[in-house]
Amino acid sequence: MTAFVRETMTSSPADAALERFFAAGAQNLDTPEHRELWSALSAAASGGKRLRPAIFHSVYLALGGQQSAVAAEVAGAIELLHTALVIHDDVIDGDTVRRGSLNVSGTFADRARERGHGAARAGHYGDTAAILAGDLALTGAVRTLALCGAAPATVAHMLDLLDHALHLTAVGELIDVRLSMDGDADVTAAIAMEHQKTAVYSFELPLRLAAVLAGADSQYEPALATFARLLGVAYQLRDDLEGMFGDEQRIGKSALSDLREGKCTPLIAHARTTDRWPQIHPHLAAEHIDHETAERVRLLLEQCGSRAYVEELASSLADQARQSVAHLPIAGLLHEWVWAVTADAQVLR
Repeated sequence: MTAFVRETMTSSPADAALERFFAAGAQNLDTPEHRELWSALSAAASGGKRLRPAIFHSVYLALGGQQSAVAAEVAGAIELLHTALVIHDDVIDGDTVRRGSLNVSGTFADRARERGHGAARAGHYGDTAAILAGDLALTGAVRTLALCGAAPATVAHMLDLLDHALHLTAVGELIDVRLSMDGDADVTAAIAMEHQKTAVYSFELPLRLAAVLAGADSQYEPALATFARLLGVAYQLRDDLEGMFGDEQRIGKSALSDLREGKCTPLIAHARTTDRWPQIHPHLAAEHIDHETAERVRLLLEQCGSRAYVEELASSLADQARQSVAHLPIAGLLHEWVWAVTADAQVLR
């Protein structure tokens, strides 16, 4: 990773905006429940590498943006949106760990068990807290963007982009669950789902917000959207590979998660077309799966060529992303981001 990208990710302007957001929100109520919920949300927002606001801010500056205070608020809104979607996604996936620690669901479920409640009731309490915390983060993202201080017309345009991204992401999340239930998607359908679920809000939205806020020429938006779509899918493919083959200590969640949920990723969709599928299929969404079984599935995914197929596809999409913006004056910066994002997707989560 270049020094510029590293510095951009470690000195995110989102941090100051988030600090103001959480300080102000803490004043809304003074009850134990609110303090617990707000503290858990703050903890959820404090992890990660600030990938999305970092991409937004670096491109905003490269396009000539000079409103540092406004940009900081937009960066904060982008990170709050990511926090909200991650919290809700963990509930949907039944995950209780994020980045190596208990997430909101896991934290509140753990507290309920400490008070003597059984697993089912504790889990329900944890999911309830997570849904509510995610709702607070989502409304906070909209409010922060609306009050960022940009010109009214610019704010309206950015809110339209946010609204559109939320609709696509919601549909992508729903399709993800449906595909996992039905288990009949091909690679094209699985990639389309990953574009809607991840690429739109993680890459397209930050880059479009950067162009709009900077007042960049309209020619940038289509090119940036194409670039973001390609890079976003490449990123998610790398993330899928890490989720299946990565080390638990490094990825910060169970290596059994995708198998347990029966995730219909492009990796699995490709495996369905191979002669190893009858051996792989019984272990998807299985009620009980252990590390030994998971290791057998990983070996089968390598033997049938699915791992190599997805690795090559991710590499090809990254190359296409570079080519899609080669004509732009900021191509050098965007190429740096391609390298950073596709080199190690999990490190940037």
